[in-house]
Amino acid sequence: MKIKIIYPKWSKLQHQTEFHLPPHGPVVFAAALPRDVDVDFIDENLQDLDFSDPVDLVAISMMLTLQVKRGWEIGDAYRKMGIKVIFGGIAAMLHHEETMAHADAVFLGEAEGRMETVLADFKAGSLKKVYDHMNDPPPIESVGTARRDILSRDLYNYKGVQMVDLVHASRGCRYNCYPCCVAFLGGRKFRPRPVEMAVAEMSAIDNNRLFIVDNSLAQDTEWEKELFREMIPLKKNWCSHPIEDKPEVLDLAARAGAWYVYQAVFDTSDLIRNRIKRYHDYGIGVEGTILLGLDDQSEDDIKRLIDFLLEIDLDLAEFTVLTPFPHTRAYEELKRQNRILTYDWNEYSADKVVFQPKQMSPERLQELHSYAWDTFYRDEPQELKMFKLLKKVVHREMQNNTYRQRDRDRARLKFGKGEASI
Repeated sequence: MKIKIIYPKWSKLQHQTEFHLPPHGPVVFAAALPRDVDVDFIDENLQDLDFSDPVDLVAISMMLTLQVKRGWEIGDAYRKMGIKVIFGGIAAMLHHEETMAHADAVFLGEAEGRMETVLADFKAGSLKKVYDHMNDPPPIESVGTARRDILSRDLYNYKGVQMVDLVHASRGCRYNCYPCCVAFLGGRKFRPRPVEMAVAEMSAIDNNRLFIVDNSLAQDTEWEKELFREMIPLKKNWCSHPIEDKPEVLDLAARAGAWYVYQAVFDTSDLIRNRIKRYHDYGIGVEGTILLGLDDQSEDDIKRLIDFLLEIDLDLAEFTVLTPFPHTRAYEELKRQNRILTYDWNEYSADKVVFQPKQMSPERLQELHSYAWDTFYRDEPQELKMFKLLKKVVHREMQNNTYRQRDRDRARLKFGKGEASI
């Protein structure tokens, strides 16, 4: 039996340097399939999709709202050919009502231990329209090592430098942040993987640099400390979302190879200033994630926030505008107030204003978003700041004797393509 897993393409953000990381959802899903299934994977951002390839079942994995309309197009095309199509992934869950019109089946929830039943139904010609496991997650111990063997790894290489590999040490989140859909997707419960299983997976990845994609590692202090202790011998370097702001945690994280963290910067308070300083004191870089367009932000507030970012010496910054993704508190509130301007999901890129801000026009917020990028990177372009962050990790790897030379054979290739074609 052959299953083709497809990761639909999406338009890249206007202000960000384009890069491609190996997607996480498809390789985790592939690990939940029986081992006798022949898996073919296409990342449409880097590979051409050939509809003539023979296949028994198509699985479309959608992470971003930006992928859904393209995913639906792909699903419609295969179904017209008489090939069954199943959808899954974060965006499929957020948009499952609409996705059902383009699918033979939609899978909601986590796939571990579930796919044998789905495939049995497929073979019997009795696929259900929806497999809903949203409120019935599998035991966290059943989450195995992702199937990274389905990836064409050479595609995730920039001028001879391999991109970070993605891995997760936990699922779920006990927080319920205003713009975030995690509470809907995984429930408000933190579910850490057994440390030995998470570390074993990290150890087996043939890459010195990882991205730990957990929503937040700062949810269980003792588990977090144990995780970092066990990661120290791996001598890998990694980035992640926030870690706990405690000296003993920061020390262990640094010793375990913390390279940089994504940290939300939501105001100009001393709390934020001091938190960034403590990361830096332990040699951990910071990429600030800055959300613009909240109801309590005026134009002056946004400009003052951007000046503050330069004062606190962030290594990188990523600016987005509030985007009301379905099943978030932001979506429910803005929809109730009739402030959502469009439901064209191709516009939900987090760099386009799709709602009516409270303190300014949509056009002015769009201008301030561009102003934020231009101002923060005026003296040092984004590429230079990224290079400085990379230089730090190279120096650390040289000290640890783990540095891998750039692949000179790929020095003129960007993500599998010639430099001139990018």
